[in-house]
Amino acid sequence: MTRTVITTDNAPALVAPLSQGARKGPILQVSGQLPLAPDTGEIVGTTVAEQTTQALRNVSAVLKAADADLEDVVMLRVYLTDPAHLAEMNEAYTAAVGKPFPARTTVYMQLPPGVLVEVDALAALDD
Repeated sequence: MTRTVITTDNAPALVAPLSQGARKGPILQVSGQLPLAPDTGEIVGTTVAEQTTQALRNVSAVLKAADADLEDVVMLRVYLTDPAHLAEMNEAYTAAVGKPFPARTTVYMQLPPGVLVEVDALAALDD
């Protein structure tokens, strides 16, 4: 099985040595997406809700580039900088992802200055 790199101009370009997404067989991994505007690379929003919405837009853009969508996602991982942001993130997440929800893990960590959230996704696709 060959690994296929997934790229799109509809998600931010990456400066780190990684791909926006990678697919091998029916498995698609979307790299962690920050709340950056694809066209400028600037942070979108100052609230966790705004940034969660943008990060999920970026995840969705990479999924779309692989002919997938959020319904194909079996696992989302959300990285927050502050446990106090969980409720606000959950509201934006619920609106963007919708039911039935995929599995999810939420962890707290340090992110780049001004970034409050990062999201990555694991999807299972039909061959």
